[in-house]
Amino acid sequence: MNAPDTRVSDRGGHGLPFHEFVALMASLMAVNALGIDVMLPALGRIGNDLGVSVENHQQLVIVAYVGCFGIGQLFYGPLADRYGRRPVLLAAMAIYAIMSFIAAHAASFDLLLAARACQGFSAASSRVLSISIIRDCYSGRRMARVMSLAFMAFLIVPVAAPSLGQLVLLVAPWHWIFYALGAFSLLVGLWAWLRLPETLPPDRRQSIHPRNIGSAATSTLTDRYSLGYTLAGGLLYGSMMGFLTSSRQIFDHSFGAPQFFALGFALVAGAMAVAALLNSHIVERLGMRAVSHGALLGMIVLSLVRLVVLLSGHETLWVFISLHGLTMFLFGLTGSNFGAMAMEPMDRIAGTASSIQGFLSNGVGTAVGLLIGQSFAGSTLPLTLGFLLCTIVSLAIVLIVERGRLFRPHNAPSVQPLP
Repeated sequence: MNAPDTRVSDRGGHGLPFHEFVALMASLMAVNALGIDVMLPALGRIGNDLGVSVENHQQLVIVAYVGCFGIGQLFYGPLADRYGRRPVLLAAMAIYAIMSFIAAHAASFDLLLAARACQGFSAASSRVLSISIIRDCYSGRRMARVMSLAFMAFLIVPVAAPSLGQLVLLVAPWHWIFYALGAFSLLVGLWAWLRLPETLPPDRRQSIHPRNIGSAATSTLTDRYSLGYTLAGGLLYGSMMGFLTSSRQIFDHSFGAPQFFALGFALVAGAMAVAALLNSHIVERLGMRAVSHGALLGMIVLSLVRLVVLLSGHETLWVFISLHGLTMFLFGLTGSNFGAMAMEPMDRIAGTASSIQGFLSNGVGTAVGLLIGQSFAGSTLPLTLGFLLCTIVSLAIVLIVERGRLFRPHNAPSVQPLP
């Protein structure tokens, strides 16, 4: 199919060249991705410098950030629906930079975790606002294509982030990783301030009266497509979080190959980026359900294969990277599509709906990821079982949402706000 127009006029529009719009949304999403992945090579040094005696507790640097990232999303959507996308985005990027500076100067592990929590809280705006802005300007399969393109560019960050973090550690202490995070958030904020117009027109703004917020929340939580695909996506995100939190230990202890961590992580993340690129080319033709449902079934089969390989004693480092990379490839065909299908009926309450969906998805994902990560005891068994169980439960949820029908297109009615 033809590429979308470079400028969009419906529902306010963004007025930017299409590729610049996608790049800006991807950069906004990347603020959060960098906040997670660039830290991975530094966890050991942070733990040593700040007196962390239990190695698994180093994961709290990631968990504190991701947990508050989920909570923070409850606040940004209603604010963005009331005051517009631009002012909320610019304020959040400034706060993120301040929290990065505080984290860089933390003299204790507790203070670092507090700064990371606040950093994650401010980074929550990146997820809520990017999805809200995309939903302001696009709908249906085209929205899925735009989200997939942004997601693809966003996934380039995990490919490079651990190497970037390792590069910083070669020339400077871990504190400079936080300086880099703060500088990047300021650059994204400056780009948005100079180039991105307000995408939410005044006549579509919603009151932050508790009655209106409650009505929007009720609509989001009672719509089976919104709730179902949010929960299913959250479970899949949780299995990925399990890998993120334990990845360093898997390379160090399960395979005794810390020198291959950056390369292996890049290959796995690169598989997701390739999948997102493929999705952007096929989703408008095949539909969100055909692509994502097929990928979900593939993840279940692949998880069973991984379990057999592990239990039979044939899992090596490169077998793990190959099978996990293929798993993440299939994940890349589900994530953005599940998100688009959850948002599709939320046209008129996009900000608040994105907040609630993000909170649920990240809450489920953080809990599942923490459980998988803290279960690490030297092998990849917790991670393998985590992926298998999460994909099976996700499929059960999708079957309930779709009333037993997979792959078939469906146009969900839009939820209307209170007058």
